[in-house]
Amino acid sequence: TRDPRVVRVASMPMADDDGLISGLTEEQLITNEEMDGLVKEAIEQTVGTNAFMHTKVNQWTSNVVEGCLKRLAGLQKPFKYVVTCNFVQKAGAGMHTASTALWDGKVDGKHTVQWENQTIQCIATVYWLAI
Repeated sequence: TRDPRVVRVASMPMADDDGLISGLTEEQLITNEEMDGLVKEAIEQTVGTNAFMHTKVNQWTSNVVEGCLKRLAGLQKPFKYVVTCNFVQKAGAGMHTASTALWDGKVDGKHTVQWENQTIQCIATVYWLAI
């Protein structure tokens, strides 16, 4: 039986006998740290220190999604990607989001970044699925 006092820490998946993890090498996998930096860079390059402007939200959203996809394509890793992005003006209200997926947890993944400045909240999520 499992000891409830033991906390399991997620680690890199174990490779099989041929050194592959669900058919991919360790170098082909994507880490949450890698994804976090990539998404934050796309948001900051798009919005930076700008104040919330309703007329800019559609363009910002498109630029963040496209910026993420360009950066992901530049990684040249064997994945398909889905990127979502939501902006809201900071006005004291909360913004909630939820998602789930059923996939190969060894190689596929999802990472959500919550970013904000003085007047803007942004939540961007990237899903990656091995080809």
